[in-house]
Amino acid sequence: MRKKEAHILIVDDDEDILFSARVWLKKFFSQISCLSQPSKILKFLSENQIDAVVLDMNFRKGFENGQDGLYWMNEIKTIEPQLPIILMTAYGEVELAVEALKNGASDFILKPWNNEKLYASVNLAVDISRKNKKLSQWENIHQKTNQYKLETQSAKMKEVLERLQKVSPTDANVLLLGENGTGKYVMAESIHEQSERKNEPFVHIDLGSISENLFEAELFGYKKGAFTDAHQDYAGKIENAQNGTVFLDEIGNLPLQLQTKLLSLIQNKKLSRIGETKERQLDVRFIFATNENLKKAVGENRFRQDLYYRINTVEIQIPALRERTEDIDLLSQYFLDRYRQKYHKPDLKLDENLLTLLKKYPWPGNIRELDHCLERSVILSNQTYLQLLMPQPEEQESTIINLNIEEMEEVLIKKALKKHRGNISLAAEDLGLSRAALYRRMEKFGL
Repeated sequence: MRKKEAHILIVDDDEDILFSARVWLKKFFSQISCLSQPSKILKFLSENQIDAVVLDMNFRKGFENGQDGLYWMNEIKTIEPQLPIILMTAYGEVELAVEALKNGASDFILKPWNNEKLYASVNLAVDISRKNKKLSQWENIHQKTNQYKLETQSAKMKEVLERLQKVSPTDANVLLLGENGTGKYVMAESIHEQSERKNEPFVHIDLGSISENLFEAELFGYKKGAFTDAHQDYAGKIENAQNGTVFLDEIGNLPLQLQTKLLSLIQNKKLSRIGETKERQLDVRFIFATNENLKKAVGENRFRQDLYYRINTVEIQIPALRERTEDIDLLSQYFLDRYRQKYHKPDLKLDENLLTLLKKYPWPGNIRELDHCLERSVILSNQTYLQLLMPQPEEQESTIINLNIEEMEEVLIKKALKKHRGNISLAAEDLGLSRAALYRRMEKFGL
């Protein structure tokens, strides 16, 4: 029988009891620790991750009422309220057992114990502990994902939020369009939070950050032995979102061969891992996002037309920050409040002069750039005065005096790449080239 990965703490002033319990439980659990003095419990818990505690109820000679155990159980609960505690005693009073369970004990065991009963009790406590930890982790994630306030003074954004409110309760596929930094992730998360799937996983997959040769394995998973490094079965990111929402960011980066597989998945709601022939039933809601012109990508045969029509049941265009300057006040104050708290500078303020500076800047990086600007400003300011450190305007290109066509072409490509922060698709579109044509020219000029 394989040992369960769990750390059990046994507390008893009888060394023989500690030895017997440790030897027996060591057969089933990976780590067993023992303490003979209850006064060391709290320090031990602060230094170790414990899954369950087995605690004696009587430590003082002449006292057999179990109050020692109840006292130390309450002390443990003050710092680890979800930690399962099994109480042990040689004195089997029914009232004592009832009081122990009422006070939060997960079980009550009589000495001398039955080994099978002890194992079953501890094993159940470990399972309870794991469920509590998972629930706590989910609550933490849930709290983090609700950190944004979707407020706006912009007419354009009000239209966007109205559409989000209408589409969120449905299972319709949504395509979010907008420049980098406009808040597509936040919008996708908001859709999930307003849907009936809000208590299920929200899985964000950034296709722009995954190596192309890992796309299929990361998205769809694989069977053990499917390829050289497939040492065990692996559930892909999409499968891990079962019953929840999958947010596929930068969908324009998905290779053509995987676009076919994704189309089949969306249509049939069935998924096959690499190396498997069986199909797994899938129940997820898809949200997609891109800053690329997918219609143009369809025309250039870089994106499947049938997939395009599948993913944009509802299409929402998120305006750039320069198109919603009415919201700069709200957003700036939101970021300032966050970073004042994070960096312990509660007295920093945004006055009208600073807000005027913020509104005059075009914010090519949109809300993300504004966020970074406020964080940088708070970090480098003193405790009482906010020194606003605005992004530096792009350096002007030197005047072109050489009219050689090849050199001009190289300069234009460099300018387009700089303008679009290295985004090949947008730079190619601006230059009137296909991505392939731009790549060839970049290789030619060593860019």
